[in-house]
Amino acid sequence: MSHVAFQPRGREVALEADYVVVGSGAGGAPAAVTLARAGAKVAIVEAGPWRDPADYPSSVYGAMRDMIDAWGSNFTRGRAYWPIIQGSLVGGTTVINSAIAVRTPADIFEKWERAHGVGGASMAEAVWRIQDDLERELCVEEAPTPARGNSNLLAKKAADALGFENHYLLRYIKGCVGSGQCLQGCREDRKQSLNRNYVPEVLERGGDVLSCAPVERVLFEGNRAVGVRGRFRNPQTREGGADFVVRAKKGVLVAASVTRSAPLLMASGVQSRALGKHFRAHPGTPVFGVYDDPIDMNTGATQGWASVAYRDEPGFKLETLSLPLDMVAGRLSGSGQLLMDRLMEFRHLAIWVQACRAETVGEVRRTITGRPAVHYTLGREDMLRFREGMYQIARMHVAAGARAVLPGIFGMPYRLEPDQIDQLREAPLDPRAYVAILSHLFGGCVMGADPSRSVCDGRGRVHGYEGLVVVDASVIPTNLGVNPQHTIMALARLFAEQLVERPAARAAA
Repeated sequence: MSHVAFQPRGREVALEADYVVVGSGAGGAPAAVTLARAGAKVAIVEAGPWRDPADYPSSVYGAMRDMIDAWGSNFTRGRAYWPIIQGSLVGGTTVINSAIAVRTPADIFEKWERAHGVGGASMAEAVWRIQDDLERELCVEEAPTPARGNSNLLAKKAADALGFENHYLLRYIKGCVGSGQCLQGCREDRKQSLNRNYVPEVLERGGDVLSCAPVERVLFEGNRAVGVRGRFRNPQTREGGADFVVRAKKGVLVAASVTRSAPLLMASGVQSRALGKHFRAHPGTPVFGVYDDPIDMNTGATQGWASVAYRDEPGFKLETLSLPLDMVAGRLSGSGQLLMDRLMEFRHLAIWVQACRAETVGEVRRTITGRPAVHYTLGREDMLRFREGMYQIARMHVAAGARAVLPGIFGMPYRLEPDQIDQLREAPLDPRAYVAILSHLFGGCVMGADPSRSVCDGRGRVHGYEGLVVVDASVIPTNLGVNPQHTIMALARLFAEQLVERPAARAAA
């Protein structure tokens, strides 16, 4: 019914709804639209601003400024400081990721049931049913051949030559044109990020959306969640604005992200021994290949190819990734004339990445200033997986005809010739030696049957509380080993369906 953006200091903004949903990304938006389709009045409260494709920046600097949580300054606290990049705007990280859709593997539900007492065959069937609907509604498809670009085509050729499983990725796109702008938001309006569909549908169905509105605490009457309170924040100056309160007649759904859902519940006084615990991630890093012919990786799908051949053993996945020049400049070593000389090869670079299915467990905490802090150091066994993944990427580059490989590891040569890549298997296991990022996050409010080891039950309901449900990746108790957005959205819709006790209505044709 209404979109309320930043409000300056003054009278408190007060709203009421059946359900309040904190966050509008892969968890919040699907949950909200499911409730709205069931006839509920829904209010979405989002910390970041609303951006449409016409407002998307053309540079990574602009994306950091306008779209990414804390300007991309969140990082792990541990032996290495690795960045954690998450969206902070209406639509969440779905606006700035590569829109990859991977069905939840069957072994995940079996593992959840065996180790945590949730999941199993019944959840698997429900999640896959919902993923059928998501794929139809959000136009899940491969990038058409003209939009794949040289990097993706070359990766497919290399993996085929080496003889391991690989495939072009299914993505939430509608006629991808290969503009290479996924990480800054698709200005061509082809990516089906949730600010373009589910959030507007909530408004059309009589809901409300507050943007620039970080929630400071969930409100309770006894042990029942009855709303949220916070203060508007100016997206340019970061100055505080008016206070707001949104009352919930039936419940509060928390989808503030893995790094922020647990700290929000901590600030709200929720008591759970497992709160913030069981954090997991996919630590990833790229390996660059240098080719004789131009690759022009920014022409074509940002990520259009992948392999899960090594998902189970040793435990990593492989993908293509195209980065713009300004990010590559920050990734290559050197400065001054040396860096400029190295950047002269930009058109001839292909970037392929490994993401480790890490078993390392960390913790999400809330600092004295209220900001999240992720404590995480990759263990030795995971570093072995991590290093092996880089070696396999280097093998692919050589198979594809690269004249050199750039590993980006401290203590190793800047450049390896094709006959030198075996040196990667002797690279240091100290995480400080690597340029890495945590790309997919899990846990902090994990689901499970035992309240002493979990925050939520198998429906996302917080143990010991009424009307409080967590519907984002923080409920996921294990590392998936595949891109998680499809799983997050399906779980969020499933938990919302269970609140209204019926399968969600489908979008109008």
